This record gives sequence, C-alpha cells and structure tokens, in this order.
Amino acid sequence: MGLYGYARVSCSDQDFALQEQALRAAGCDVVRAEKASGTSRAGRTERETLLDFLRRGDTLVVTRIDRLARSIKDLQDIVTR
Repeated sequence: MGLYGYARVSCSDQDFALQEQALRAAGCDVVRAEKASGTSRAGRTERETLLDFLRRGDTLVVTRIDRLARSIKDLQDIVTR
C-alpha cells in the first residue's frame, strides 16, 4: 500500500512545483506530474501511467480534484476503473 501523487498544470508556462511540494508533504513518495489541458483526456499520459500502476489499497493524492478529473462524470469513471 502506498501514497501516490498526481500534479497537473494546464499551460506550458505554469509550474507544478507547489503541487509537488504539497504532495510530498502529504507523504507521497511517488509524484507523477504533467503539463496538459484539463479539457480533454487526450495527452494526459502521466495520469494514465499512474492509474494503470495503482493497486488495491493504494491511495491517489491530488491537491485539488480538478487536477485529476475534468468533470464529476470523469471522476466517476476514474473511480470505477
């Protein structure tokens, strides 16, 4: 069982350092981060890699839910997966 963090910013000129710091402070040893728009699932390879890696008992940590999912439906799909 482990804590795994996911950080995302939307634009290439933004920095996810603050998110990464918060995730590490929360106890995440592994943090996957990417610069990708939240309006689409396309191009979010780090998120997909992390979701494929997670196993029963693992915990996924994000600083804000909109960093992970673009809508409630998207979040439901992630949880179901």
